[in-house]
Amino acid sequence: MAGSTPDDANAFNRSVIEEFRANEGHVSGFSARTPIMLVHHIGARSGIERITPIGCFPLGDDRYVIVASSGGSPTHPDWYHNLKAHPRIDVEVGTQAFTVLADELDARARARLWPKLVADAPDLGKHATKTARQFPVFLLTRQE
Repeated sequence: MAGSTPDDANAFNRSVIEEFRANEGHVSGFSARTPIMLVHHIGARSGIERITPIGCFPLGDDRYVIVASSGGSPTHPDWYHNLKAHPRIDVEVGTQAFTVLADELDARARARLWPKLVADAPDLGKHATKTARQFPVFLLTRQE
């Protein structure tokens, strides 16, 4: 949301969360074709739980991938730092809620997966051209 304020982003996220929950994990608009998950993360400094809707890539075997692209902004999204500090998180996928462990992929694993991610979500590649930073990629593995 280029040029938006934090309040605008928070209001937008709240509306996506409400729509996600009301429609069994489906949302409309520009995200209608993108699998979305709600990521519950704990503030690295504040300790406050937040919920962020994030596009995800289901891999099967109770594993998902998320990318800290932030639409191509020059800085990592806040949730990136929160996952680094508190990698055991809860997520909502469709009508299910469960705990996952978030592991940031190392450079080699990221390089192997990146072409598939961009092929599946071409906008991700477009966002990457907007910034010099490399987008962190997380593997989320469901925990019992």
